[in-house]
Amino acid sequence: MRISYVVSTMVFWGWENSLSFEQECEFLQSLGFGIELWPNIRGNQECRYEKRNWLRLIEATEGMLVTMRSRDDNPTLEQWNEQIECAKLLKAHIVTDLNSLGIPETHDLNGCEFAGEVIQAAQQNDVKLCIETGRLPLLRQIGKRFPSLWYCFDTGFANLNREYSFKEFVDELAPRVAHLHLTDNYGKTDDHVPPGSNGCLQKENWEYLLDTLQKYKNDVVGSLEMSPPMPGVMIRQASNFLFDILKWPNKPQKTEWLNAIFS
Repeated sequence: MRISYVVSTMVFWGWENSLSFEQECEFLQSLGFGIELWPNIRGNQECRYEKRNWLRLIEATEGMLVTMRSRDDNPTLEQWNEQIECAKLLKAHIVTDLNSLGIPETHDLNGCEFAGEVIQAAQQNDVKLCIETGRLPLLRQIGKRFPSLWYCFDTGFANLNREYSFKEFVDELAPRVAHLHLTDNYGKTDDHVPPGSNGCLQKENWEYLLDTLQKYKNDVVGSLEMSPPMPGVMIRQASNFLFDILKWPNKPQKTEWLNAIFS
């Protein structure tokens, strides 16, 4: 298993503006991280993945590992094709959910024609499509129905679920996990606090997740998915927990100029 790390632009919500995207990318790159793009700035409906924005995305993320969170505004097939083309240009895979694929919350998976077209388009463009964690039996069925789909394992969701244990989620999904949303919560709601920030996700569960993933040969992207306070504080806190305490592999490295500033 090879794991690389990105930071979700969720961490910039509340500070983002239309002029700051390049600064966000430069900041994350200086810390050694890639970036997980969300489709829009919080409170702004303009989608980053529309064709007119492609050149800016390409230039700002040059040299970075990029992943994308899909549109969540009931995207049409045309909009899906547009964001798939964007992902191909950025060499990014896409994390999505049941609603964005038009998949109903049923066990028989009737009415999945739209999802089938989206998944086929992604496969034809060599774009990896990862379905974000949902109800375990449904994820199992979706995986059987669409063999090219991968899973995004959300640690916060698995921690909150009352039907299945965290380890049951790990055991079921790990063979096809290509993306991780690394986040914690206090057990009541999806708080999106940094890993290791006194949330209730047990250390043994973090260790079990990594140990199980290492049994497979998947290339995995671990995304720090956290809500404000300040981005630098959250990234530092999460990094200390994951890499210094839990000893997760491949710790992102600061660039030389940033080390010089803080040395």
